[in-house]
Amino acid sequence: MNDHFYPIILAGGRGTRFWPLSRKRRAKQLLALDGQRTMIQQTAARLLPLAPAAACWVIANDDLRQGIIEQLPRIPPDQVLAEPAGRNTAPAIGLAAFLLARQDPEAVLGLFPSDHVIGNEPRFHEKVSRAVAIAQAGPNIVTLGIAPTRPDTGYGYIEAGAAVVQPEPGIAFAPGADVLRVRCFKEKPDEQRARQFLEAGNYYWNSGMFVWSARTLIGALQEHLPRTAALLEQLAAAWGSPDFPAAFQRLYPQCENISVDYAVLEPRSQKPEREAALFCIPSEFGWNDLGSWAALYEHRMGQGASADGSNVIDGGDSFTLDAQGNYVYAPGKFVAVVGVEDVVVVETDDALVVTTRQHSQDVGKIVKYLDERKLSKLV
Repeated sequence: MNDHFYPIILAGGRGTRFWPLSRKRRAKQLLALDGQRTMIQQTAARLLPLAPAAACWVIANDDLRQGIIEQLPRIPPDQVLAEPAGRNTAPAIGLAAFLLARQDPEAVLGLFPSDHVIGNEPRFHEKVSRAVAIAQAGPNIVTLGIAPTRPDTGYGYIEAGAAVVQPEPGIAFAPGADVLRVRCFKEKPDEQRARQFLEAGNYYWNSGMFVWSARTLIGALQEHLPRTAALLEQLAAAWGSPDFPAAFQRLYPQCENISVDYAVLEPRSQKPEREAALFCIPSEFGWNDLGSWAALYEHRMGQGASADGSNVIDGGDSFTLDAQGNYVYAPGKFVAVVGVEDVVVVETDDALVVTTRQHSQDVGKIVKYLDERKLSKLV
């Protein structure tokens, strides 16, 4: 456990691709999709061997804040921050950096989405600890990269360069074949480019998990996002005072709506390698980003959840005939699946979704439609 390490859990998303189970006030991160514990409870639990609960922060929204406090009673409630307006990851993690730098000048922050599944937690702890050590050694930014197993178009990619296998000028951490320089970050590709990335062998899925010192992140934001950095600095100065709530409501929505990838990582990757100080740690610890019903199907299959070898049915008793590759969620109901392949069916008390695994990424468009029609009871 490192006394200067502060995990920041991002939990502000709506999880629209898991509609109709995921709703505005009970989003995906508050649901138990693959076990007894919810996604955010699993996230917090695997971080506790790395840092005490008092060092953990959660960035959420007002709809979810109270539910998160109830589900994570060990994290101090005032460290569960509800954004007044969604501004993506750069302002969220930036605010945490400014706050923690005032509290601990040696603070190292880890950014962790609240909806990931990790199969091998000891290996996860090993990789994160390595990243923390590198971040503490200088103005380094470290990302955990996942070796791709398929040409997936739903993830951003990291193009990795050479391994840091010997001491170099400006390198203050222990070198090793497990640390690669980052050449650049790639946006979500089409299928052809995804296949090229897979075949090249030096591309990794961008897991969205990053580690850096608070000072490093603050410096990067001041360089690449100066207006937002100034607003966040004002907020940090007001933290703990009676003025903070009003300042938070007034200043935070003025921050730019941008991800930390676009705001910091991409411009930094354009610099010469030694100046950029961007590193990737290849990580194989059973990672899964549960981003859709299809991803949940694949995860549950990996857990051996299928009774007949190819269908996953979350319901009561079931019957299948000439059916394969299907996912059905209908708790408490008898489910019969006959003569269909790769179908997703999700039923709640007030809604029903029927799609295919291939198109499950489009479920989020249903929520957009409902928002436009102001059908608030369904979102």
